[in-house]
Formats: sequence, C-alpha cells, structure tokens
Amino acid sequence: MPENTPTPGAVPEGAADGTPHLQFRDVVKKFGDNTVLDDLNFSVSQGERVTLIGPSGSGKTTILRLVMTLEELTGGYIDISGQPLQYTERGGKRVRVPDKQRRRTTTQIGMVFQHFNLFPNMTVMENIIEAPVHVMGLGRDEAADKAEALLDKVGMAWKKDARPSQLSGGQQQRVAIARALAMDPEILLLDEVTSALDPELVGEVLGVLKDIAAETDISMLIVTHEMQFARDVSHRVMMFDQGSVVEQDSPEKIFTEPEHQRTQDFLRAVL
Repeated sequence: MPENTPTPGAVPEGAADGTPHLQFRDVVKKFGDNTVLDDLNFSVSQGERVTLIGPSGSGKTTILRLVMTLEELTGGYIDISGQPLQYTERGGKRVRVPDKQRRRTTTQIGMVFQHFNLFPNMTVMENIIEAPVHVMGLGRDEAADKAEALLDKVGMAWKKDARPSQLSGGQQQRVAIARALAMDPEILLLDEVTSALDPELVGEVLGVLKDIAAETDISMLIVTHEMQFARDVSHRVMMFDQGSVVEQDSPEKIFTEPEHQRTQDFLRAVL
C-alpha cells in the first residue's frame, strides 16, 4: 500500500471535535421534473477525504456544484463548519442565506474543474494571483510569492509567464490545482479532474493530488472514475446511483468486498 494511503477506517486528525466540516441534510435537487438528488444526508469530517463513485448522471457533480453555490438547492440544507451555506431554518421556515454571507462561506472552498477553467487572456501567474488579490485582499507581491511556491509544488514554476493555450492539458490542470490552493481552502472539491486529459497525462495530475493529500489536512470531496486514485487517497468511498447513496465504507471494503449488487456491477464494469 502506498505510504500516503489512509488507513481504512482511520479518523483524520481534527475530526474529533464533533462538528462536520461539510454536512448535507435532507438535500433535494431537481432540474424541472427530474429529481437528481433525493433526500441526501451525509457529512465530511475535518481533514477527511471522501470520494464519490457511480455511473454518469447519478448526481455526483451536482453535489459539488451545490457546495460551490453554482446550483441552487431545491430542498434541504448544506452546512460548512456548522454555518448554513445556501439556506437556514428560522422561525420554523426555510429561508435563503444572504448573498454576502454565502460569498464569505464559499471562500473556504476551492474547486478544480474537469475542463480547467483558466482565464485564457492571463498568464499562469496572473491566473493564480487574481483571486487572492481581488477576493482575499492580498498585496500583489505577497500573492506572487505565494503563487511561485504553489507553482513549484505542482511542478509548473517554469511556465509562470505562459498562457493557458501554450500548455498541455495536464499542465493546465496542474495550474488549476495551484490556483485553487492559492485561496487557502479548507475544503477542496475535485470534479473528474483527469477525464479531459490524454491517458499519458493522467498520472502527472494524480501524482500532484496524492502529494497534496499526504501533506495537508484539507478536507476533500472527490468525483472520479480513476478507481486506483480513489483507493489511494480516500478515507471513505460512497457509491451513488440515481441520486442516492447505495453504500459507503472504507476503500478497502468497497473495492474488495462491496455489499450491494449495484456496486458490484459498477466496479465490474469499470475495473
């Protein structure tokens, strides 16, 4: 087992204070008449890395988009460190959280997207310092020093003056990871970060993410079809189908002794 593989069932450091870092309570998400998530309840502890697996269309990416407030909840609640993200309960009613409070809460969350989403008109360095300067209020010199260190961490310091169009897909994704980390997120969301890459580039990106998992206590919620990556970095794996959790357990249990027939069929198809 790789040295950065979490011990199955181990509680991450910082998870014992009782307050989930991320919590879904009775979450419902509909697009028109289509119910994508139905009465979803689960939580992620401080420092825990949870991977969502399952067939396309099962609602996994929608979960991440709800946490980033890129989608609106239809029903239920999401809490970040005990604070309401989109909606709260007041006087027995479900009320919308003010936009200013939403924005403040989402600064704790970083997301790396499937298709990189870098600004094409900016250099690598400019992409990384944009949010720290304009959202966090860092000085440009401080932001640049931080960006240099992060680019060095992901092996991209030598491309700091390049534009995204001059980079390979794997290089763009490593820059996108550095950009997400530049905001000092407490929670990192990873959405199929290798699915848009050529097969030979997948390893370099997964290697960077494994290092981050080993070196930090950032909580991670991961959507991936890379089962070995899920096995290596996760404390817990959740199998989704049709908007609901089929089963969840340690990677060792899910990948070697899944209990549910749907999980068995899915893993047989992808492994």
